[in-house]
Amino acid sequence: MTTKPIPESHIGVFDSGLGGLTVLTSLEKILPNESFIYFGDTAHVPYGNKSADTVIHYSRNIMNFFLRHNTKAVVIACNTASAVACKELRNSFDIPLFDVVAPSAVHANNISKTRKIGVIGTHSTIFSKAYTRSLADIKSDCSTIEISCPLFVPLIEEGWSDTPVAKEIACSYLKPFQKTEIDTLILGCTHYPIMGKTIQEAMKSHVQLVYSGETVGRKLAAHLKKNNCTNDSGILGETRFYVTDFPQKFDELGSRFIGRKIKEKKIIYFSR
Repeated sequence: MTTKPIPESHIGVFDSGLGGLTVLTSLEKILPNESFIYFGDTAHVPYGNKSADTVIHYSRNIMNFFLRHNTKAVVIACNTASAVACKELRNSFDIPLFDVVAPSAVHANNISKTRKIGVIGTHSTIFSKAYTRSLADIKSDCSTIEISCPLFVPLIEEGWSDTPVAKEIACSYLKPFQKTEIDTLILGCTHYPIMGKTIQEAMKSHVQLVYSGETVGRKLAAHLKKNNCTNDSGILGETRFYVTDFPQKFDELGSRFIGRKIKEKKIIYFSR
């Protein structure tokens, strides 16, 4: 499928729920003149416990939605969809597509001096070895140590990301890193930036955290500039929000994620 966007067209950003809002926030800071459409597939959250075929099916539906809105690029702000659906989507849609895995892997490879990189994420992301594979794709000489931290997401969504309980759990999860020489830690879940301070405190002070919103934002900005697709109209960009279910919960928790009231939120229903 093809689309004919213009520089003033929106950029699509999607996730199964709330985590992608941290990516959106970074994109808005890096590209303040651009407009965005954020799509949270809240009817099917989380993607991490779904089969690859199911995640691809949901992602294709969302891509078709973005095409109907004539978006000029799409960011997959979800680690699971980035890992299992990106290749299929690139083969099916003629639109610039950016995942959150590859840019973070490239950045971590560029900044690591010890050539040892840590990765934390949900069970599904760690099991997929998406970051290790992405580093192999660029022929990196870095080795990786990957740890799943399943309690981080519920802690964040409950608003407990900077509590003594969160700090204790973070220290427990991340303790294995203390005996390693990693100097770079990829936050392999888009929820985790909300807990960045707590995670940093549980690591050695010299360890650099890699945030996917920042890395994919820089890659997207370079693409838009190279292809003369930046919005130079002089009008500050806007952001619209769409969800597939539970709009009240998305509004309540999402506002906490991005630090402002979510406006122009609409609900979209897809067939299962």
